[in-house]
Amino acid sequence: GMAKVRVGNSNTYLTASLMLLPKEASVGDYVIVHAGFALQIVPNDEAKQTLEALKEFTDAAITA
Repeated sequence: GMAKVRVGNSNTYLTASLMLLPKEASVGDYVIVHAGFALQIVPNDEAKQTLEALKEFTDAAITA
């Protein structure tokens, strides 16, 4: 199937195929998407840490 997924914490959404996931994703799951395909479900704590690190990196790049 297909799913509407949100990009990070933004207001940007895209459509991704779920056919390559090893197990069924649920609403609220974080997934890695590449070329329109969800490839992996990421544990919530890991996804939140990654999003925070990316935000810090972006903030540092903007102020540099």
